[in-house]
Amino acid sequence: MSGNLLSAALDATARGWPVLPLRPGGKRPALHGENACTRTGPCAGGHVKWEQRATTDPDRIRHAWAAAPFNVGIATGPAGLLVVDLDRPKGRGSADTPCGVTTFQALCERAEQPVPTTRTVRTASGGRHLYFTAPDGVRLSNSAGTLAPLVDTRAWGGYVVAPGSHTPSGTYEVLGDAPPAPLPEWLYARLTVRQVVRGLMAAPVASGSSRRVTAALNAEIAAVHAAPEGARNATLLRATRALGRFVAWGEIPRHVVEDAFQGAGEAAGLPPAECRATITSALNWSIRTARTQGAA
Repeated sequence: MSGNLLSAALDATARGWPVLPLRPGGKRPALHGENACTRTGPCAGGHVKWEQRATTDPDRIRHAWAAAPFNVGIATGPAGLLVVDLDRPKGRGSADTPCGVTTFQALCERAEQPVPTTRTVRTASGGRHLYFTAPDGVRLSNSAGTLAPLVDTRAWGGYVVAPGSHTPSGTYEVLGDAPPAPLPEWLYARLTVRQVVRGLMAAPVASGSSRRVTAALNAEIAAVHAAPEGARNATLLRATRALGRFVAWGEIPRHVVEDAFQGAGEAAGLPPAECRATITSALNWSIRTARTQGAA
């Protein structure tokens, strides 16, 4: 198995895509976190995160994969890729929930666009990864559920599990080995509209939102970005709760807050599903318990 995983890593780098080792049988990076950093070797000048440590150097890759049967992660941003992740529903009652493939097809139909033909990988859970080349000179970041339910994207700040990797759910397999197509312009337009909302802005984030609300949102996003490892989820929970009252008062749309904190949480290193669950719980609690605006 180790030889197959090494081949998978070298295959990705032959395409110019930097890779990183993932935990054997898992999907998380097999690199130390900031709290465990010894500030030696590559980190002598300060902790180097996984995206900066991803490499296309065959010697480094052979040395790393000789140590253990690591799964393979592709650092999408440095690879110049944007990968659309079509996930499957999880949990009870999921049998009646449309999967990401279905919701993405519906998105294409509403946009009057064909489903793109590009390199396609079947994920271990039965979902799909659609690989696209990112536009030149553009730094797209991750998104989660903003295009459609169960449709995420991975770009800068993200990675995907490469084909050939194994988890208890199955193996990642190439379904369509065509070269990645350029990201369709209509998808790019939808993603950039979302990311403008998610950035730190001086102007109000949505029609009717005051500068007071914008300042509060920006401050809490900055707190999530700055949270140390081990405190990120708790910081995300507290920050989202702090903004929930503005949603309850109708001063900012819920989806704007969700998008902003989803991006901040992922950029801080939290898994997308963990971000979504924390944000949903925090907003539900804050909206339910918010005092009337006059009383506040």
